[in-house]
Amino acid sequence: MKESGTRLRGHMAPPAPAGTRLAQLARTASRPPEPQAPVQEVCDLCSAPVPPEHRHLVDLHSRQMMCACRACKILFDRKEAGEGHYRLIPERRELLEGFVLADEQWAALQIPVDMAFFFHNTSTGRVMAFYPGPMGPTESLLELSTWDELVAANPVLAELEPDVEALLVNRARGAREHYLVGVDECYALVGLIRTSWKGLSGGDEVWQEIDGFFDRLARRAEEAR
Repeated sequence: MKESGTRLRGHMAPPAPAGTRLAQLARTASRPPEPQAPVQEVCDLCSAPVPPEHRHLVDLHSRQMMCACRACKILFDRKEAGEGHYRLIPERRELLEGFVLADEQWAALQIPVDMAFFFHNTSTGRVMAFYPGPMGPTESLLELSTWDELVAANPVLAELEPDVEALLVNRARGAREHYLVGVDECYALVGLIRTSWKGLSGGDEVWQEIDGFFDRLARRAEEAR
C-alpha cells in the first residue's frame, strides 16, 4: 500500500478488536478453497457453537466484535435490545457506483495508505477514520469539514448506521472502489492484512489475500443487489 506523509496519532486505535477476534474474522473472510479442519467458534454471549457464516455484535463500550449464534442474533435484532451496550451489525453490502471522491479530496482526508474505513462513533460523537496495516487498524485524524463535504457529494453516506456500518474505500494499485458495509467486514480486512503480512513490504501473499477479499465482497454486494 502506498505510503505518504500525514499527521496522525501514531498509536493503535481504541476500537481495534482483540488479536484473536481479528484472526477469527480473517478466517471467515479468507474462505480457502481447500477443505480444512474447521476451527470451531462459539457465540461470545452464550458459548453455543456458531457456523463459519455467522453474525457479529459490537460491544459499544469496548468496541470489540463479538460472534453471535442464531438465537442471540434474533435477540439483538432490535436496536433497543442491547440497552446501549450491544448492537447487531447489519448484513448490508453495497458497491457505491458513481461515488464522488476525487484524488484531491482523498489527499485532503490525510490517509497515509490507499485503503481506509470511516464510521460514526456515538461515544465520541464524530466520524472516525482508520486504515489497516500489519499491526492492526490505526486511526487517522479526520477534519469534520472534509467529511461533511464528502457527505454533501454522496448523500448515501448519511444512511450509515452509527457504530455498525462504515464506508470502506479501496484505492490500492489503481482501484477506485467504495462500499457501504458492516464494520465487521472492515475488521475482517484488517485481520487478513495483519495475519498475511510478511517483511517490510507485506509480500505477495498479503496482496493475494487483499485481492481475494475485495473480489468476494464485490460478488456478495452484487448478490445482495
